[in-house]
Amino acid sequence: MSAQTLDLTTLDGWLRQHVPAFEGSLSAEKFAGGQSNPTFKLTAGENQYVLRRKPPGQLLASAHMVDREYRVISALQSSNVPVPATIALCEDDSVIGSMFYVMEYLDGRVFWDPALEELSREERLACYEEMNRVLAALHSVDINTVGLADYGKPGNYFERQVGRWTKQYRASETETLFAMERLIEWLPEHIPDDDGHIGLVHGDYRLDNLMWHPTEPKIIAVLDWELSTLGHPIADLAYQIMAWQLPRGAGINGMAGLDRESLGIPSDSDYIATYCAHTGREAIDNWDFYLAFCFFRLAAIVQGVKKRALDGNASNADAASQGDLVEPLVNMGVNAIKGR
Repeated sequence: MSAQTLDLTTLDGWLRQHVPAFEGSLSAEKFAGGQSNPTFKLTAGENQYVLRRKPPGQLLASAHMVDREYRVISALQSSNVPVPATIALCEDDSVIGSMFYVMEYLDGRVFWDPALEELSREERLACYEEMNRVLAALHSVDINTVGLADYGKPGNYFERQVGRWTKQYRASETETLFAMERLIEWLPEHIPDDDGHIGLVHGDYRLDNLMWHPTEPKIIAVLDWELSTLGHPIADLAYQIMAWQLPRGAGINGMAGLDRESLGIPSDSDYIATYCAHTGREAIDNWDFYLAFCFFRLAAIVQGVKKRALDGNASNADAASQGDLVEPLVNMGVNAIKGR
């Protein structure tokens, strides 16, 4: 069974035992996108659900942990962070070939291009304010209250992250990139002094991991929690802003070269200032480190996608071409630290 299909016969039997009021003939449709954990829309009678699974086959250690996704989404049900309702988790690989969970299907919009050209200028500005507000709400979650105090190791977030993604990169490395070697050397030597700051971080907070209200500039769900953990909140902010530095075209939805002011999209500095206002911060020091780290981490993630494509185990048909982004990403990471 590949990452693109599901064994509906065995899945149907499991769902009838574990999903309340499950009835009707089962069908499944894979959602477009998603390089990591294949995600499907399930339809049974009048009801619809979302199934998110771990890819089958041999995988890198500590990757694709859908049980962690299920846990964090469940924990946030009563918080100010909008998430879907979770329904059931299956840790038995024999059902469909890998672990999976089922959650609520929400009827909303997903935007893929941060330029938001399909919206008016006023709507764009409102959407960016909403993204900022929800990110601040996420970083304001009391991990003890929601039961996530043990969701990650305490302290030394960037030290652990640099080590983790260096290891992941080495496990999927296909060629030597001197810019990546530069980042692997530089980052551990420049970790900010406040690395012990702890909070819930999403790990992949970006536009297309947000579900929007069908007509309003309102986020109804934050999705794709695979990389979430306890750590430093500025990693999320820098990751979101890093994505806007990417070029446009060839399947890349960056905003390099766009007149963001005319579009109604805040500048990086304005977005950072708004986040600081929401979270009570005066300013953010060591921004070049945070930005370089995010380029490094994304490059390591994409390198994993590239390796899975070469091994024939990728979730997305465009995975091989996405692997071409690794070198440009590490080059941008090195450019972020020039002069230091």
